[in-house]
Order: sequence, then structure tokens, then C-alpha cells
Amino acid sequence: MARTAAHEISAMSSANPSGSVSGAAMDRRIDNRKQRWKSRSLGLLFATIVLCGLFAFWQANGARQANIDTDKLVISTVTLGAFEDYIPIRGSVTPKRTVYLDAMEGGRVEKVLIEDGAIVAQGQLLAELSNTGLLLDVTRNEALIAEQLNTMRTLELQLEQNRLAHKRNLVELEYQIKKLSRQLKRQRVLVTTKALPVSLLEDTEDEIDYLRQRLQVTKESQQTDARMQEQQLLSLKDTEKRLYKNLEISRRNLDGLNLRAPIAGKLSGFSIEVGQSISAGGRIGQIDEPDHFKVTALIDEFYLRRVDLDQLANYEERGKRRQMRVSKIYPQVTDGQFQIDMEFVGAPPNSVRRGQTIQAKLTLGAATQSLILPNRAFYQDTGGHWVFVVDDTETIAARRSIKTGRRNTHYIEITEGLDAGEKVITSPYSGFTDMERLVLNER
Repeated sequence: MARTAAHEISAMSSANPSGSVSGAAMDRRIDNRKQRWKSRSLGLLFATIVLCGLFAFWQANGARQANIDTDKLVISTVTLGAFEDYIPIRGSVTPKRTVYLDAMEGGRVEKVLIEDGAIVAQGQLLAELSNTGLLLDVTRNEALIAEQLNTMRTLELQLEQNRLAHKRNLVELEYQIKKLSRQLKRQRVLVTTKALPVSLLEDTEDEIDYLRQRLQVTKESQQTDARMQEQQLLSLKDTEKRLYKNLEISRRNLDGLNLRAPIAGKLSGFSIEVGQSISAGGRIGQIDEPDHFKVTALIDEFYLRRVDLDQLANYEERGKRRQMRVSKIYPQVTDGQFQIDMEFVGAPPNSVRRGQTIQAKLTLGAATQSLILPNRAFYQDTGGHWVFVVDDTETIAARRSIKTGRRNTHYIEITEGLDAGEKVITSPYSGFTDMERLVLNER
């Protein structure tokens, strides 16, 4: 191109010998390489967009479809039938009544009279403890109480003596008045005959008046003393009762060193040995009623509001159908579960033993007619929100949203999205949970 440009300039110079340069020599050719580059870039961008669109289309219509062999699937049919509203439970047989053995007083084990696991009678002696400090305390309390009782007896004796002394004074004063009254009568006769001076008569009258006044004061004093004495005696009686009660408590504490069975039943957890020291209040065993049992079970907290008292649970024992009823509900939730107690309806079976496990069905409501689907592994993958529904040709299974209600170990209640007679894949959905359609291949 440089040679071409030089050739053009030379030709122009020969055509214009004067050497002047015309305006035509200033024109230049436009270079369109940039335009060609822009066109190519736009073409590449358009091709990229088209390829991305094709890839997205392939992802939406190709990657969300999978082929699967039917022999690897479980296909179930939606049916209209009776849905039994129950939950399976596993209960453990425990004694209906358990009484714990605690040492009322601490001490050293001197004798063990019963072995662990034995059947004991109420009040039977199980073991004997010794406690020197407690024995001294009880002896000291007995001596103190005896001393206080003796003091009370002395006070009661003094009160009784005072009462008798007042009574004796009254008798003496009445006797003196009576005696002087007869003497006064005789003196009046003698004074009329002038055989006795009037002064002696007046002295006798004055003495009688003095004794009568003294008698009146003594009676008032006796009444006051009797009222005070009655109040003191009542207080002494109450004090005496309290002292005897304290003495009884002291002796009971001492008798607490002899461990006895509070009820009749089977002894368990009783593992004390001779020479062992036991602290006051220490747990040394328990006694279970041998012929009365209950069943305790743990239930998922999801059913807390649906479990109520007197609901029935069915189980089989040696081919016979038996029932239990809910007797107590513990509302405390621990590790996502709550506990219930159940009692046997009627007499418990003879084969029931403590610690035995019983499989039962706890009925939560009456059976109702509903659309039901077998409860299989698909529920764990979808949560009951969608399923793969098989078409009439049984070659395609399409994803469909559904709504479920109650469920038990065998069936799931379908409330929306499916009709009776439709077929659903109920085997696990692992590996194709993100698929929209399954192509079913037969082998």
C-alpha cells in the first residue's frame, strides 16, 4: 500500500508540472476495520446469548427428567377407606405404687435381717442400726422430761394443800362462831340475872363479829385461789401433754434405728452391709406392691394436645386383645417427648412382670372414611407436601403438590391433591427429589 500511495503522488506530480498541490491530493480513504471488529463482537455476544438460552432450556426440560426402572419402585393406589386415628407406643411395666425406704436417723448397721428381692410384710424388721449420740440425747431428754414432770407434780400437790388449808380454816372459823354463839346465848341469860358482868357479854359479841368478818375474807380468798388454781391446773395439763409428746418423739427417734417395712411388697435396691454407716435421710431401698402395675410410655410432643385422660390403648397378649387407659399425663417435655401412665382395664394379665415392654396402639379419635395412602418412605423425603403420580399409561410419573392430614403407622390421610384410584410412587425419593417428571422403564 505504501508503494501504491507513492505511485499516486508521482503521477500527480507529473500531471502538474508547476509543482502546485491541488485540493484533490488531500483526500484519504476511510479505514473500516473498527466497524468490522464491532460487528464481529456483536455476533459473538448474540451467539453467547443464544447458547445460554439453549442451555437453560435444556436444564429446564432435560435435567429435571429422569429415567428409572419400575422394578426399583413401589407404586401404591389411593383408596377410600376407614382411617384409624392412633399412634403406636411402647410402654414399660412398672409398679403402680412404690414406697421408698429412707433412714429416719443415721447410724451404723448392726444387723441385716432381709435379703434384697424378698417379699416382706408390713412392719417387718429389715435391719437394725446403732447411734450412740442419739441414744444419749434420748436418755438426756427423758431425764429432763421426768424432772419437769416431777416439778409439775410438786406444784399440783402444793395447790391441793393450799385448797385443803383454806377448807380447814373455814371449818375452824365456822366452828368457833358456832361455839361462841352458844356461849353468847348463855351469857345474855346470866347478864339479866346480874350474875355476869355486861363487859364479858360485849367481849363475846365482838369476838363473834371478828370471826364472821374473818370467815367472809377467807371465803373470798378461797374463791380467788380456786379460780387461779383451776387455770394453773389447765396450764399444767397442757404442759404435761407436750412433755409426754416430746418424750414419745424422742423414743420414736430411737426406734427409728430399727428399719421396718412401711408396706407389704417386694423389696429392691436394699444393698446395705453390716458395719456400713448410713446418714440420716439416706435412701436404702424401695418396696413395690407386687400385684398392682401401671405402664409408662414416652410420646412425641407433637401429640401432647391430642392425648387425654381415659383414652384407650389396645395391645395383644398371647393372642388376646387387651386394653389400657391413660390415667396420668405429665406435661413436662424432655428431649421432645412427654410421659404418660396407663392402667390395665380389668385385672392385669398373670404374665405381666416389672420391666416388661408392651407394644400398644393409643387411640386418639374415632375411625373415619377418608382418602388414604400407605405410609411409606416417600413421606420422609417430601414431608407429605408432594408426590409422583403415575399416569394411566404407567410410563410417566409427574410431580404433584398435595395436602395430608393425620397419619398412623400404616396409612396417611390425604386431604387435597389426589383422587381415589390414582397411583402414587411411595418408595424413597432419594436421588430424584429435584425432578419434575420420571420416565418409567420396564425390564
